[in-house]
Amino acid sequence: MKNIKYFGMGVFLLALAIFTSLAFVGNFELTERGMRAQLNEQELTNLEKPLMEEMVGKPYRTSFTFSRDFIAVFNRINEDLKAKEEWDKVMWSPVSGIALKLAQSSANGIVASHKMLFFLLTFGLGILGSLIYIISDLKIKGPPGIKNDGIYHDSATNRGWIGILTAVWLISFYVILYFHPYIIANLISITDPIKGLFIEGEKASKWFLYGLLYTTSMTVMGARMIIKYRHNRYQIVRTITVVLFQIIFAFLLVEILPMFGLPGKDLKSAWPLDYYFLFDWNVQDLMSSGNFGKFVFVWGIVLSIIIVPTMVYFYGKRWYCSWVCGCGGLAETLGDPYRQLSNKKMWTWKLERWMIHAVLVFAVIMTVFTGYHTYNVFVHPEMDSKEILFGISAFDIRSWYGFLIGSIFAGVIGTGFYPILGSRSWCRFGCPLAAYMGIVQRFKSRFRITTNGGQCISCGNCSTYCEQGIDVRAYAQKGQNIVRSSCVGCGVCSAVCPRGVLKLENGPEANRFGNEGPIVLGNNGFELND
Repeated sequence: MKNIKYFGMGVFLLALAIFTSLAFVGNFELTERGMRAQLNEQELTNLEKPLMEEMVGKPYRTSFTFSRDFIAVFNRINEDLKAKEEWDKVMWSPVSGIALKLAQSSANGIVASHKMLFFLLTFGLGILGSLIYIISDLKIKGPPGIKNDGIYHDSATNRGWIGILTAVWLISFYVILYFHPYIIANLISITDPIKGLFIEGEKASKWFLYGLLYTTSMTVMGARMIIKYRHNRYQIVRTITVVLFQIIFAFLLVEILPMFGLPGKDLKSAWPLDYYFLFDWNVQDLMSSGNFGKFVFVWGIVLSIIIVPTMVYFYGKRWYCSWVCGCGGLAETLGDPYRQLSNKKMWTWKLERWMIHAVLVFAVIMTVFTGYHTYNVFVHPEMDSKEILFGISAFDIRSWYGFLIGSIFAGVIGTGFYPILGSRSWCRFGCPLAAYMGIVQRFKSRFRITTNGGQCISCGNCSTYCEQGIDVRAYAQKGQNIVRSSCVGCGVCSAVCPRGVLKLENGPEANRFGNEGPIVLGNNGFELND
């Protein structure tokens, strides 16, 4: 059976190698027709002549070299226009996006001719190999129960060389995806056949590739989560639920709605996680989409201001962070092998509280500025400098937020550093929605994790596998309830406890911080409650 497991790993690694190598193969040649089809009127006016002279008809071996030359031309022309102060002619669109469109339309190699084949060789083999590897554990690891033996002796899960290589791959992928997507033009193009199932002839974008990869990873690793924790009903139901929310709301609906001329929105995304909610282009898109668009706008406000805090009051932030959220879902599935890497030290807890609430403040400030700009766009369209508030541009604020928080923190660090920092570094240190819900959970919620200190044997499993870095054992040893703003209620601490010490509960607010059992093991030994 172990040989079958190793075979599955080999198949997955083969698929990963093919997927990665696609960035370095193919042929790219810009044609006049492709140039005219992909550039808008302003871009064509500025770039047609230099591109005709320097790039049209010239063969390239990779999308990187192709895009490098285009970006050089683009930047040179733009700098000339700025030097001449011809601001109405300057091209403000992100050059990386234009380079990607041109690279996709200029591809004519083996990958462009056999997209479905390469999709099956990457996604197909990757899924098959992963499932073989995962399902083999049903036999190898025996009957249901706690399955965490040897976790610190595996170089894949103890920050060893395999873990570091994994982190390098993930970080590189996120950096390229966010900032240099033209490098992976081939990787994006192999998902064109899947995109075509929703809108015929439509080319996949980098976000379609990411969404498909994200959803696939969650689904496959969700199967692993179910097999690993099959002794715990809470984990099984929770995993199935969060995977279904990702598949239906974050992927399928986003792709299906545009088929009917409606905006493709993730209806479970709440502010401030959905930080671009009040951006002018988003509000304009919704307002121009008829009654459905107006419903989505109102729904976003109701979800963020009423539903989120109300649900946190009754069920804690776990209802969203561990049952609904895609970020949390990926952390609980793809990130599960790394949950033990979260830092439990006191200084980390202090840093966590400063960082996550600082991000929340940043999100609120950014929302005020963007909301002011959007208000002026609709109410005072004739106003000059609509984006300026207190001498600061809303464009600058939202650009910096998108770069630092939306890209670097949430993506590059939040997911790329799974094998180094653990699976919930974004949720723990950076997610503004988690901070918002955490404040409600800490001060006005019925949720708590109760402990039976008399049964605790201090094995440390609960603290080890808390991805939020909470020293659960310290609470359990005292028989003290756990009421922490950072707790996402994943329930894994309870699932790995061999003595049934921990229990996730929604009860009356009264005494939820106290020790509600009749016998308490605390700092003063055994005590009796009245």
